[in-house]
Amino acid sequence: MTAQKLPIGIQSFEKIIKEKYIYVDKTRYIVQLLKGQVYFLSRPRRFGKSLFLSTLAAYFRGQKELFKGLYLERAEEELAQQEGRETWQEYPVLYIDLNARNYKNEKALLDRLDLILREWEVQYNLEKISDAPEERFSYIIRQVAAKQGRQVVVLVDEYDKPLYESLEEKELHETFRSILKEFYAVIKSLDVYIRFVFLTGITKFGKVSVFSGLNNLKDISMREDFSAICGITAQELRENLTSYVESLAAKQKLQMSEALAVLKQQYDGYLFGAGGENVYNPFSLLNALDARALGKYWFTTGTPTFLVNYLKKAHYFVPNLEGKVRLSETRFDGFSANTLDPLPILYQTGYLTIKGYDNETDSYRLGFPNNEVRFGFFENLLAGYAPSYLSLGFSVNDFLDAVRAGDVDAFMTILRSLLASIPYDTAPKEDIELRERDYQIAVYLVFALMGLFTQTEVQNSTGRADCVVITPKFVYVFEFKLWSAGSAQEALQQIIDKGYATKYESSGKELILVGASFDEAKRNIGEWVVERK
Repeated sequence: MTAQKLPIGIQSFEKIIKEKYIYVDKTRYIVQLLKGQVYFLSRPRRFGKSLFLSTLAAYFRGQKELFKGLYLERAEEELAQQEGRETWQEYPVLYIDLNARNYKNEKALLDRLDLILREWEVQYNLEKISDAPEERFSYIIRQVAAKQGRQVVVLVDEYDKPLYESLEEKELHETFRSILKEFYAVIKSLDVYIRFVFLTGITKFGKVSVFSGLNNLKDISMREDFSAICGITAQELRENLTSYVESLAAKQKLQMSEALAVLKQQYDGYLFGAGGENVYNPFSLLNALDARALGKYWFTTGTPTFLVNYLKKAHYFVPNLEGKVRLSETRFDGFSANTLDPLPILYQTGYLTIKGYDNETDSYRLGFPNNEVRFGFFENLLAGYAPSYLSLGFSVNDFLDAVRAGDVDAFMTILRSLLASIPYDTAPKEDIELRERDYQIAVYLVFALMGLFTQTEVQNSTGRADCVVITPKFVYVFEFKLWSAGSAQEALQQIIDKGYATKYESSGKELILVGASFDEAKRNIGEWVVERK
C-alpha cells in the first residue's frame, strides 16, 4: 500500500507538507535564485509554477518547519553564514495571482488588481492613496518596507493571463498590455525596497512589451540549469513515485520496465533548455499514476481554441510540426499579438518542445514532446478544420479497418462525411494552393490521428506528392485537386507522370495511388479514382 497521497492539482506547498502528500523536492533551485533579485519563468499551464511560487513564499515568510528534511533545510545554514544574517529571515511577501479569474474586458483586470491591492492595504493598515493601480502598488511597497523594517518580496503568478486571453481582440489586448506595463514598471523604480521578485507566466511576448523597463530582469525560462525547476525528471519519478508505477504496471499487466517506457512515451519529453533535463508533465503523470490508466489529462483542463484559430489565420502548414520546425533563439522572444508567427506561442504553451540545438545556425529544432500532446493537439485541430468531426461520432475502428484492408472506397466515403464542414474562411478565393491546403491538412490529421505513418508534400526530383500513408501491407499515395484546378483523373495521372510512387516500389508492399478532387460548391471530396501497382 502506498503511504503518501499524490498532490494532484494542489498548488499550496504548506498544504502538501502538512497533509503529508508526496513532494518532489525542488528547493535546491531556491538556493540558486537567491543570488539574484528579479526573475522571470515561462512554463506551460499545469506545470507546477504556482507550487514553486508557494514554496518561495513559505521560504521568505520564514516557515522553517515546512522544509524539514528538504535540500533547503541543510543549505540555509550555510547561506545565512555566507551572507552574515540570521537563518530563516522573514520578509513581507506581496503575492499577485492573476490566474484567479477570466478577463473579458478592462474592468475585469482593474477589479482584480483592486482586490489584490485592497487586501494589502487592509493587512498593513494603509490608506488608498489613488485609483491608479501602479500608484497604489508603489505606495504599498514603500510603506510595507518602512513599517516592517525589511525589504519586500514580490511574487507574481500568471502575469500574462489577461494578455493571452485577449490575443484575438487586439484593442483589448493593447489595453491590458498598457495597464500591466505601468503596473510592473513599479518593480524597477523601487528596487531598493525589494529583496526578491519572481514572475511566472505561459507566454514570453510580455518580456519586451510589458517588462521593457525591467532591465535587471533575469529570464531563466531557457536556462539549462533551471530546465527541471518545474516538471518531474526520470530520476525524480524513480525516487518518489516507484510504488505508484508498480501499481499502474500491475493494473495494466505490464512489467515495471514496460510501464516506465509507456509513461515516458506518453508524458515525458519536455525540454526547456539545450543541454538541460527532460521532464514529465507533472499534472498528466500524477493523474495517470492515480487512475492507474493512461489518458489525455492535460487536454481535459482546457482546449487550445485560440491556437487553432491562430494556425488557420497564419495559413500554417500543420504537418510541418512533425519534426520540421526550426527556431532561432530570438524568435522565442519575438511573439506578438500583431504578428502571425505561431511557433513561439506553440512552444511556450507546451505543444512543441526542444528536440535539438544546432550550434552552427544557433537554432533549435522543435517537435511534439510526447504522444499525449501530439494526438490531443491533432484531435483539437481536426475539430477546428473539420467541425463535423465532433458531431458525426467519427468511427476510428471503421476507418482503420478500411485503410488496413486496402478498401479505398470505404475509407474515402468516411472521409467525405468527415470533411463536409470544412469552411473556406481563411484562404482567399483566388488562392487555389491555400484552399487545397485546408483539405490536405484535414486529411493528414485524420490519418495521423489513427497512428498511421503519414507524410505530406513528399519531395522527389520532379515534384511532391500531397500525402503518403504507409501501413504494414500498403503504401497509399494521394494527390488532391480542386475541381477548378483539375479532375480526379488528372490528379491520378500526375502521381503516375511525376513518379511519386517510384521510391516505394522496392518496399514489397502494394502501392495504391489515389487521385481525388474537391467539389468547391459542396466543399467536400467530389470523386476519386484508384490505381493499384
